Amino acid sequence: MRDPEPFKIKMVEPLKQLTKEERKEKIEETGYNVFKLRSEDVFIDLLTDSGTSAMSDNQWSEMIKTEQAYAGSDSYYALESAVKDIFDFENFVVVHQGRAAENILFSVLVDEGDFVPNNMHFDTTKANVKHKGGTPVDLVRDKAYEPKKRADFKGDMDVSKLEKFIEEKGTEKIPVIMLTITNNTGGGQPVSMENIKNVSEVASEYDIPFFLDACRFAENAFFIKQREEGYSKKSIREITKEIFSYADGFTFSAKKEGMVNIGGLIGIKDKDLHEKCQNLGIIIEGFPTYGGLACRELSAIAEGLYESTSDEYQKYRHQQVQYLADLLKDAGVPIIEPVGGHAVFVDAKRFLPHIPQTEFPAQALTAQLYIESGIRAVELGTSAFGETDEDGNIVPAPVENMRLAIPRRVYTLNQLQYVAESIIELYKNKNDIKGLERTYAPELLGHFMAEFKPIEE
Repeated sequence: MRDPEPFKIKMVEPLKQLTKEERKEKIEETGYNVFKLRSEDVFIDLLTDSGTSAMSDNQWSEMIKTEQAYAGSDSYYALESAVKDIFDFENFVVVHQGRAAENILFSVLVDEGDFVPNNMHFDTTKANVKHKGGTPVDLVRDKAYEPKKRADFKGDMDVSKLEKFIEEKGTEKIPVIMLTITNNTGGGQPVSMENIKNVSEVASEYDIPFFLDACRFAENAFFIKQREEGYSKKSIREITKEIFSYADGFTFSAKKEGMVNIGGLIGIKDKDLHEKCQNLGIIIEGFPTYGGLACRELSAIAEGLYESTSDEYQKYRHQQVQYLADLLKDAGVPIIEPVGGHAVFVDAKRFLPHIPQTEFPAQALTAQLYIESGIRAVELGTSAFGETDEDGNIVPAPVENMRLAIPRRVYTLNQLQYVAESIIELYKNKNDIKGLERTYAPELLGHFMAEFKPIEE
């Protein structure tokens, strides 16, 4: 039996459902790219869990109470206290979102020709490494690429691959080692405490800074509590402190487990590196005590960090994601297993085996889901992670998924049941879905602005 939600609803927002004909017209206008849809034309929005959480009464209260000041606002010191309590970090830099944290960190650390190992880079991390002239390298364990394989920690980095890579490239060409928790690209899969510790030890041995991409750190801590020996009786906050004790720093989009609509952090233990990042942050983001945000946003992040690390909240969060996954799996819809912490990933290669990856099956599936039901998901496949060779040919990505990211405290189980029923109906008629031709995409993060057209038979 599922536990009930650990909150009650005190405000609602009406939703509008367009007709199928209207939705078809809208998706054609956007070049079959759901990023370009107006949110008012979306019925249920599972594009992302980033910046889409429902904030609590305590968060709103703290936002109203805080003072707005260019320097030294009380909200900064509230956030400072929360960062110390949750992460046990003294030094941090406030930024407006996670990719700004990546931009500042890599601007300071990464030079032309450098390599940045990770378990699996997400899209903005990968783009920011490339933007600084570096090469992002994914060293996740091979099981991450097996969608049907059930394993407790499919997000783990392959430590032997990491050591071999360091020996091959040399420490002078590797300015930082990253580990993404949870591993979004690989299906929201968690990383074990053992693996975090082992990667940290390798980084220390070679004297390379070790940073966490910590967007969904509390969800990762919940998985450790549930699956890893010795942690079942520890709280999410206790597990979190141990996780971050092994890291030299972290980047964090507060739009996820800060439970807010905007904001981010860079946590840094080294004082010299912190000073460099802080000084660059002043140029790019703003004075350190507001970091490109209205001061009220810092208050909301401080409160949100405590709420996201509540054991009761995390239990509810994971049960909700598991509910949608179970509905799809029971109907035979191919998903990435086991289910991750923030989303259900539909395996488009198995869903649409008749569409080759060069025709963007996950993008085609995402577009058709919107047409049929008004649900907006997101493609995480060849459009997001594929490459183009020297001859202009599309090189397929190692994953081809449609992600159903569930915003925090936003949708009911009844709405998720509608999502499941819509996808199940689509699966029954999957052979009617055709591939797409990409007609436009920028070089970096091209999937955000890409355009497509249906391939005519």
